[in-house]
Amino acid sequence: MTTAVAIQPAMPRPTPIPIAAARPRTKKSPSGKENLVQAKPVTSVGPVANIRTRRERPCDACRRRKSRCVIHEGAVLCVLCEFHKQDCTFVQSPQPRKRKVTVDGKKEDNNNQKKSRSVDAEPPPLALPTPTITATAPSPVPHQQQLSNRDTTTLGETLGLQRRQHSRYIGLTTPFDSLLISLSQFDKRNESTFDLGTLRRVNDHECFIMLPDENTQDYGDEADTLNAVEQIVHPHGPALIDIYFRTVHPSFPIIQKHLFIERHRNGDRAFSPPLIAGMYILALNWWSYDPKLASYSKPDVSRLEAIASKSLSTAMQRPKLSTVQAGLLLLQRPEADSWSLTTQLVAIGQELGLHLDCSTWSIPLWERGLRKRIAWALYMQDKWSSLIHGRPSHIFSANWAVKPISDEDFKEEGDGYDNRQDESEEERMENEKGQILFGQMIALTAIMAEVMDTFYTQVAIQDFANAGKNSTRLILERAKPVQIKLKEWFAKLPDSTRMEGSSNINRLSSTGYLHLAYFATEITLHRRIVQSLDPTTSDPYLLYICRSAAKTRLISAMDFVNRLKPEHLQAFWYFASKINFTLIGTFGSLLWATAPAHEEAEFYKTRLREYRWTLSVSSKRAEFLDYAVQMLDASRAMLNNLAEKPSLAQSQVSNAGVPPQPTSQNIGLLQQRDVDMGGTELTMYQSGSSFQGFANEPFEQFGSESLGGDTPTSMG
Repeated sequence: MTTAVAIQPAMPRPTPIPIAAARPRTKKSPSGKENLVQAKPVTSVGPVANIRTRRERPCDACRRRKSRCVIHEGAVLCVLCEFHKQDCTFVQSPQPRKRKVTVDGKKEDNNNQKKSRSVDAEPPPLALPTPTITATAPSPVPHQQQLSNRDTTTLGETLGLQRRQHSRYIGLTTPFDSLLISLSQFDKRNESTFDLGTLRRVNDHECFIMLPDENTQDYGDEADTLNAVEQIVHPHGPALIDIYFRTVHPSFPIIQKHLFIERHRNGDRAFSPPLIAGMYILALNWWSYDPKLASYSKPDVSRLEAIASKSLSTAMQRPKLSTVQAGLLLLQRPEADSWSLTTQLVAIGQELGLHLDCSTWSIPLWERGLRKRIAWALYMQDKWSSLIHGRPSHIFSANWAVKPISDEDFKEEGDGYDNRQDESEEERMENEKGQILFGQMIALTAIMAEVMDTFYTQVAIQDFANAGKNSTRLILERAKPVQIKLKEWFAKLPDSTRMEGSSNINRLSSTGYLHLAYFATEITLHRRIVQSLDPTTSDPYLLYICRSAAKTRLISAMDFVNRLKPEHLQAFWYFASKINFTLIGTFGSLLWATAPAHEEAEFYKTRLREYRWTLSVSSKRAEFLDYAVQMLDASRAMLNNLAEKPSLAQSQVSNAGVPPQPTSQNIGLLQQRDVDMGGTELTMYQSGSSFQGFANEPFEQFGSESLGGDTPTSMG
């Protein structure tokens, strides 16, 4: 899906700001830098002949700042002079070196103090965690002196990380026709400046328009916003950042970790306000577990959330990768429940071209990896939001060209910080494990999305309605290939993502949210089958097989929840988890409500009582589980209106729970279905004696003893 670029000619615009590497200008400044494509000047013009006999010589302004002077190939001005819109001259003589050690040193110390204040009090707004490619407003010279010490050679090569510009994807049906764009004059950086902005061509097919941030609303207020965020958490910001990268980042790697940490440690505060606020908000969930922070008063989370929400809305007017990152982090809050924000992020992602294949774009390699990680995180956000809200997805496979995630997409080399703090072996293993977890969640999400597309679209619902009495058979036929994919996905899970291999008493483990998502997918599939069953019209053996398979899924999911350990419960849980826990209870209530006999209904009543108790106890370590408990209570209240079920003796179901021999037309389909739906993946979750369908023994045998431990005797 492409996004048209809305142009408002009536709005007055200043002179367009080209991205960092300025194109050679026709009007020559008598004191500017010219002809600097080679290491040494090839020609000289007028009074500026031989102005730079060697490439390392700084211009007058950079010499005064004592800053590194960087000139991109083919550019007229150095990076800092271009940024400050000033002449880049070479007419002043070098200052005496004694200037550094004379009494004027006191003045320099004052400047350093001013520099420190400028970083803390007036940080430039809206930047991604990268040292050289940030979205900043003009700032005091001392801060620019600090930034200039970074390697800025890739500044003009990035797409979504510009300092003072944002990009918007130009689709094929916009007024910017691709054929007309190809007639533009592009420089060596694939840029072409015209009255409305700067065209940026990333390959032969895709093109973006770069627009200045300063034309957007409240652009100048972001420094104050970031300052307000920092004041709320001061002086615990660094500790919270450490918690974030230790707890959240490994299994949700949508930020350039090393870049962000190095910038933060070096005093660079040019971060996106909603992004860093989102990081702080998530990290605060583990405040009481950190021995260095637990004794202090916890920062005001509600104030942080209010600032983050408002600043995110403002940032959406000049969308960058940091905008999507911030929105995704804010949606991971346990209490977050915003379908509208998810749809906004999808739209912003499409404006940024995140739905496209960037593997061959003329952008830095590390930015490609970052874009892919953010894109797949956005894909998962859309798909799981679609499931938990019961609404149509906004991402379709026909318009999704992002390549599968790979190990290369997690590498951060070449982004400007070559000197990195060495990770311990344990940290390295945790990051690798998290990357595998992230990749497996993407693969599972794709299968879950197929379940949604197969059974819950309006077209599918109408197909099943038109099938009438044959609707269950049609659903089973369509379910088989999806179920096989689920079974194969589970069988191929790496050892590091399996529950039995992920528990470590000294480390938190987020593996639980992956397996919970697996059960939620299974339940979403079986839920549709159970909904289609009609005891008055369905084949008795068909009814038995489907309900038996559903019952097995429910028991396995509940037993999985019962065996979660503290290192699982206290870890990072994906945003959909609180609903996925709830779906298990909803599925149990559905089976209770549709049970054909009193004994079966009592079985589900007992298991739901035990499940509620488990969630209630676990919520002491994972507060978001309170929501699942509340939803269980709501379902229980609805079931109070359920009519009394007949006993087995009174019902048409035999005492064995198995009706007479199935008809010949159903036996082939159902036997194969029984095999497909009873895969070996269930064995690792079942405790006690395994359940083998509707057995001869009374239902009470599947009571509290199958879970182990103490359980309550009455429903809350």
